[in-house]
Amino acid sequence: MTSSACTPPRADLVLPCLDEAQALPWVLERVPAGWRPIVVDNGSTDGSAEIARSLGATVVHESRRGFGAACHAGLLAARADLVCFCDCDASMDPGLLAAMAVRVAAGEADLLLGRRRPQGRGAWPVHARAGNLALARMLHRRTGLRLHDLGPMRVARREALLGLDLTDRRSGYPLQMVVRAADAGWRVAETDVPYLPRSGTSKVTGTWRGTWQAVRDMRKVLAEPPGTHSGPTEGVRA
Repeated sequence: MTSSACTPPRADLVLPCLDEAQALPWVLERVPAGWRPIVVDNGSTDGSAEIARSLGATVVHESRRGFGAACHAGLLAARADLVCFCDCDASMDPGLLAAMAVRVAAGEADLLLGRRRPQGRGAWPVHARAGNLALARMLHRRTGLRLHDLGPMRVARREALLGLDLTDRRSGYPLQMVVRAADAGWRVAETDVPYLPRSGTSKVTGTWRGTWQAVRDMRKVLAEPPGTHSGPTEGVRA
């Protein structure tokens, strides 16, 4: 695992995983030194959990299918003050989270998102960009936030995230985190990160159908009235 030019604060890194055996070695070798990678296996059949464990990651099993279910299981398993999230498909370098964690620890933002900047052909399909743009516009109308991307790479403090009582367990989880953070008065910011062609096929944005199903999930999140949410207390199996 690599180190950053500036020493980042300690953090736990949540990596939702569904059949990412091919990408895991690349991802895990780029986790900042001293961080704990938490690979949340969401029902893989390609040996992802075993590979992650052999490479030194903490492995959490989440049987409920869904991106949000995997992310939240990782959040519940985290113990560090700072928690980071990143896809496990080699589309983004988790080493970039070190500088992002420094900014959150310094108080520059309460929630810092990675704004994806495509690198190379096929890194971000047209339908996925269109869906993301539509969501950014809907988010602005709902919260006033002017963000360009609702990407999965992000950093925030663990206790504050738990206090948001996030309830979505599907594709709306990343958006619900931003919406509820905005409702709570958090400082939400974004920073550019390179976005590479992913390893394998996306489970969400690999097709028009998957993309617009995700948009539909997120519309439900945007329809939530501010201040009306309450979340369950949950356990997680390690």
